[in-house]
Amino acid sequence: MTYILGILFILVFWVILANIKIVPQAYAYVIERLGAYNGTWNVGFHYKVPFIDKISRKVNLKEQVVDFEPQAVITKDNVTMHIDTVVYFQITDPKLYTYGVERPMMAIENLTATTLRNIIGDLELDETLTSRDTVNTKMRAILDEATDPWGIKINRVELKNIIPPREIQDAMEKQMKAERERRESILRAEGEKKSAILVAEGEKESAILRAEAEREAAIRQAEGEAEAIIKVQKARSEGIRMINEANPGQAYLTIKSLEALEKVADGKATKLIIPSEIQGVAGLAASLKEMVTEKQA
Repeated sequence: MTYILGILFILVFWVILANIKIVPQAYAYVIERLGAYNGTWNVGFHYKVPFIDKISRKVNLKEQVVDFEPQAVITKDNVTMHIDTVVYFQITDPKLYTYGVERPMMAIENLTATTLRNIIGDLELDETLTSRDTVNTKMRAILDEATDPWGIKINRVELKNIIPPREIQDAMEKQMKAERERRESILRAEGEKKSAILVAEGEKESAILRAEAEREAAIRQAEGEAEAIIKVQKARSEGIRMINEANPGQAYLTIKSLEALEKVADGKATKLIIPSEIQGVAGLAASLKEMVTEKQA
């Protein structure tokens, strides 16, 4: 009897321990009692009534990311392309998530595919390639409204890849290459233009500086020559003044006249007419020369 009681005690203790549940952070447990919804357990310690209560679903409340396979869509201009989407969602109501829809992930995937087809069907190829933000915003709004009864909040929807047909890709690559070459030609032409302008401006400035230097040199040379002439004239004036102050005689003036005649002749004249006064002075000079020579002897 004691053995049976011991076994019963162990079973009861095991049942009690087995029905003690601790809900971790960012999770919620949906509890059913006798098959009906009884409540939602949040973070903390909880006890489940044995054989009556049942944990229907453990719900992850963290933001989740689902990457769906590429979907074939047709644009407004009848171009077939494949687009794969990434959906960021979060469960806000565990009860609605548990009882609102069967297989929620499949429901979100199918809803994403149909919504994407509807939106892309109203856009042409070029608009589809350049309007990702618009498509993302529209899809998020539509999916968020559609999944609200399921207790799901759609935070973001992103178009991960847009894959057009191969021939469209080749045409786009050729177009992009031509555009790059056009921009390169424009940039090269602008660079050559700027270079030519800089060279011309440099030559212009160089010519201006050269002309200014030549003008400055000419001015300084003219000033130097003028100053030299002035100094020469001043020297001559000073010499004349000193001669006048010395009261030179007729003989000195005659000798200076002869020196002037010598400069006039410059060794090239064949005939010179000498005034009689100068001839007399010349004779006087010769006489003086003879007297000086006799004294030296």
